[in-house]
Amino acid sequence: MTLFLDVNTLGSMVDQHGTEEFMTELLGYMKDDFCRWEEFDKSSRTAAHSDIGVIELMPVADGVNYGFKYVNGHPSNPNVGMSTVMAFGALSDVSTGYPRLLSELTLSTALRTSVTSVMAAQALANPHATSMGMIGCGAQSEFQAIAFHTIIGIKELRIFDIDHQAMNKVAEHLKDYPELTVIKASSAKACVKGADIVTTVTADKAYATILTPDMIEPGMHINGIGGDCPGKTELHLDVLKAGKIFVEHEPQTRVEGDIQQLPAEHKVNPIWKVIAGLEQGRDTEEQITIFDSVGFALEDFSVLRYVYDLAVQLGVGEQIELIPQLDNPKDLFGLTKRPRCSSAIREVA
Repeated sequence: MTLFLDVNTLGSMVDQHGTEEFMTELLGYMKDDFCRWEEFDKSSRTAAHSDIGVIELMPVADGVNYGFKYVNGHPSNPNVGMSTVMAFGALSDVSTGYPRLLSELTLSTALRTSVTSVMAAQALANPHATSMGMIGCGAQSEFQAIAFHTIIGIKELRIFDIDHQAMNKVAEHLKDYPELTVIKASSAKACVKGADIVTTVTADKAYATILTPDMIEPGMHINGIGGDCPGKTELHLDVLKAGKIFVEHEPQTRVEGDIQQLPAEHKVNPIWKVIAGLEQGRDTEEQITIFDSVGFALEDFSVLRYVYDLAVQLGVGEQIELIPQLDNPKDLFGLTKRPRCSSAIREVA
């Protein structure tokens, strides 16, 4: 049997366990996996692009588990009442190929992305960082804010979005965190002025310049998570040139990240080596650091491992027959000869 976690079950798990506790424990899983980076069979995701969006498959495996995520990105979806990003995934036993877990990953992706951002900021931002400017107030924004507040210690958050209702939504949700001061900025420039950390989390599939050189200050850490496919950027080319850049899986980020604007020989640094303690992150307090995050399959692998363990611990989820249980493993055709029950196939009028 395969453990199945739908979005309602996952949401209840987070509520029961606590958002902050969920994020903190997931961070531990993710750091463990990034420290084992070289043990994984890795590849860039496979993507099917259209003019208005993308659908992707993201696989990764170690010697024990194989994980994958199916995910889309369609910025115009909210216009028809659908999420920009929707996802599901599975975790399988490498030794047999048997799927142990089938799970929603839309909510999980938001959680793992915020935890990835925090993991990078712990490695790259100045340790005394207390303020953050966040441009973009879509579905990901509250998760980013909560993670940076509860794990990093951000006390002041300035937010900006061209959609004022989206800003109001974020500010309202974050009232649950009274020790976090939330300020609705009048412009992107005002949002990031004086901020220790800047997060860009926009959705438009376009060559955009959300951050320009005049908005950058010494010592900033830039958490760029909105540019995640060919033809989609957030950072001005000169911003990239001004900072020390860190990436997840370089072959993927070269195609999808903000660094698609740079020549192939421009040096970037693997974030996993900093997390594993093999290389230095920030060189000086005044240095500008940039995490050009596009989202990598290992992060989904971590969240699949974690939600499986947590579901077992909490005793939640549904056991489903996703894979045939055969008395004779060579007799698949026999499944077609089983007696039909009342819930069998019905004719459609």
